[in-house]
Amino acid sequence: MGCPLLWNAFAGLILVLLSKGSSVHGAEFGHLPDNITVLEGESVTLRCRIDEEVTHKAWLNRSNILFTGTDKWSLDKRVTLVNSNNSDFSIHIEKVQVTDEGPYTCTFQANNKPRIAHVYLIVQVPARIVNISKNVSVNEGENVNLYCLAVGRPEPTVTWKDQKYGLVSEGEFLDITEIKRQQAEDYECITNNGVAPPDQRKVKVTVNYPPMITDMKNMPAHLGKTAILRCEAMAVPPASFEWYRDDHRPVESDNTLRIKNEKTRSLLLFTNVTEKHFGNYTCFASNRLGASNASMLLFRPGAIQGRGTGLHAGMSVGMCVWVSLSAVLLLKV
Repeated sequence: MGCPLLWNAFAGLILVLLSKGSSVHGAEFGHLPDNITVLEGESVTLRCRIDEEVTHKAWLNRSNILFTGTDKWSLDKRVTLVNSNNSDFSIHIEKVQVTDEGPYTCTFQANNKPRIAHVYLIVQVPARIVNISKNVSVNEGENVNLYCLAVGRPEPTVTWKDQKYGLVSEGEFLDITEIKRQQAEDYECITNNGVAPPDQRKVKVTVNYPPMITDMKNMPAHLGKTAILRCEAMAVPPASFEWYRDDHRPVESDNTLRIKNEKTRSLLLFTNVTEKHFGNYTCFASNRLGASNASMLLFRPGAIQGRGTGLHAGMSVGMCVWVSLSAVLLLKV
């Protein structure tokens, strides 16, 4: 490394010169601006052009000496000397880190006069989501609070996007007051700082609510033919279905009648309609949040006119109370 006393004295001289802010003479960062911008993880070369004979030269990062001539003072293996001749004194930094950001100085002595050139290295980091809410399940009417935390250089923006309606909310936090079932969907967090493509992740919000029967009606049926009674209910979690006859007897499958339960509806399938099948049927849909029921008729065509169905909702969890079911209507041939 040469004479330590000589280089220590030279390093002290460099620090004094830097503190006085000496002007630039005889050195330049060839074809590079005063600020050099690089992405984290990339490599960069800092070039210092020299146009006169020098006696001593050095590279500094802030107040830390990197090189004095060809002698390396830095312990960082990523920093290497590219050229050290009469016209070029350049260094190379591999896999740039955020901590590498800051001022770099090429300094040398020519004719016993100090010469200094400065460059500022800017390290950019793509925006990245580092912490985000997990998928949530809430009951209708509750409040929802989502968060999305991001990092990056420069400081990234964070935006929440409503996937269903395209609504946008700025900021790391998204608050939904008294959420409704229509607001159940995926909410997307997008962070961007213009350095790289945006980073984005989604949070699924599930809204639970009691069953609401949406499709039920009286159906005509011919003796000896097939017929179907339908009961459809919207609910989260999905509803469980039960069928009852006019005297509250549970409907059971037999060789002429089959119950088919699907995700959002239940079907009564009559394979061979007989006299005993005509009458009033009640569909009961329930989940852990409540229940709803509706009554409908299976009738012979022309036997009734203008008879509606009965619909009842809002039964509490675990209750089996029947209220105001439709009056029983028995039809005879």
